[in-house]
Amino acid sequence: MNQSTQSYKDLIVWQKGIELAKAIYKMTRSFPAEEKFSLVSQMRRAAISIPSNIAEGQPPRRTTPEFIQFVTHAQGSTAELDTQIILAVELNFCPKKSVLPIYELTDEIRRMLNALHRKLAERL
Repeated sequence: MNQSTQSYKDLIVWQKGIELAKAIYKMTRSFPAEEKFSLVSQMRRAAISIPSNIAEGQPPRRTTPEFIQFVTHAQGSTAELDTQIILAVELNFCPKKSVLPIYELTDEIRRMLNALHRKLAERL
């Protein structure tokens, strides 16, 4: 984060995390009813966790090492969600073609979180 960033809401990675969470909610609406309390719930929690961890860890309430830890949690949630999307496609809960934009957004967020993590680590 730079000096002009006043809030986690200013971070593009947080904004994209919100976009991803909304896309996951829309995508999982059509999943089988028996998945409501399993895969649907896990995917939604992982998607929500990405921007939530960014928000929770953002300074000034937190130190840089604490923010790095929250970014690491967001990275883990991104990997978890990516795995769950692959599983949903392989179980034919959604067509791969319709999930491509979500794959791309997930990958973009992963790269942005990696860059944020590196930038924060340089401050230590």
